Amino acid sequence: MDRAEVVIIGGGIVGSSIAWHLVEAGCKDVLVLERETQQGKGSTGKSMGGVRAQFSTDVNIKMSLYSIPFYASFDERLGLPAGYRPQGYLFLATRPAHLDYLQTNQARQKALGLTSASMLTTAEIAQQFPQLRTDDVLGGAFCSTDGFVDPYSAMIGFMANACERGARLWKGAEVHALLTDSSGICEVQTSRGKVATRTVVNAAGAWSASVAKLVNLDLPVEPLRRMLLPTEPFADFPHTAPMIIDMTTGFHFRPESLGFLLAWADPQETRSFDTDFDPAFVEKVLTHAADRVPCFENLAINPKRGWAGLYEMTPDHHPILGSVPEVPGFFLANGFSGHGVMHAPATGKILSDLILKGTTELIDAEQLTLARFAEDRMIHESAVL
Repeated sequence: MDRAEVVIIGGGIVGSSIAWHLVEAGCKDVLVLERETQQGKGSTGKSMGGVRAQFSTDVNIKMSLYSIPFYASFDERLGLPAGYRPQGYLFLATRPAHLDYLQTNQARQKALGLTSASMLTTAEIAQQFPQLRTDDVLGGAFCSTDGFVDPYSAMIGFMANACERGARLWKGAEVHALLTDSSGICEVQTSRGKVATRTVVNAAGAWSASVAKLVNLDLPVEPLRRMLLPTEPFADFPHTAPMIIDMTTGFHFRPESLGFLLAWADPQETRSFDTDFDPAFVEKVLTHAADRVPCFENLAINPKRGWAGLYEMTPDHHPILGSVPEVPGFFLANGFSGHGVMHAPATGKILSDLILKGTTELIDAEQLTLARFAEDRMIHESAVL
């Protein structure tokens, strides 16, 4: 039987970051289990790759204030690229309530140390991006250090660097059972063999509820399909643009290669593991796109290039992090509700701290425990795309 100090279930960007942070903190005996034959086949490889600090809750802002500077220094620290591009996020407010919301959020962001966020007037937005329809825009919020990363590259960087320093990655290793004894977790049974361990991290993304079931734990994490549509090359909107979010509809887009990546959260989507791209999404998202950016009426689209991935949703749109008292040695890193890539660095740091030291200074970890749902202390994040 194999042995490991820590076993991480899930080799996506969250599991990879946890592995790296554990190794960085001195824990070399880390084993990552990835059920697929290669990494990134789950949500990581299908992410839009946005990173932002413009959130409404302290815990999300703090996680971003660790994660974004980490991505900015990723290439230098790990010797591999993460593809961080600080082109910003621009939220467009079209109602007084939107503007109040952005101003309130920004005051909180600045109080926590975010110095690169500012409010913009309608005139300033129109001057920067005359292609936008701004007749109904009352103003906006912009943060220059927000931007994009390449999720797949970041995931590979975390894992490759961790493995160079002692961590191991088992691909094609599906977890069949988690065994416990009087002291808690004691063994992981996989399709590649058994592993003796006292610490297991559930980082299985949208599939994390089924992993939790292996220790008779009900995890309120459900999959939700999100579709993305890349355009063909398009030169009539600047490729230096930030992620631009229309708060009226939720439509958002960003530059991608020589074209743009279009996104919109269809409110009719229901919770499921469906990752088929629905061709009907094309007309829906293009209608929103042309309404906010009239020149997007001329976008060339190949529907076959669209794809769908899964968000892992919790009832309050915040992740579930930390230990489970009922199952000693079992840790959770789940339910990021679309923010897994952007908060992967912070999650790695938090889980590493909790596993090795039992506490973390990065956030108030008690806020994100599983117990919050039973204890009716959810913390709702309303800035969800």
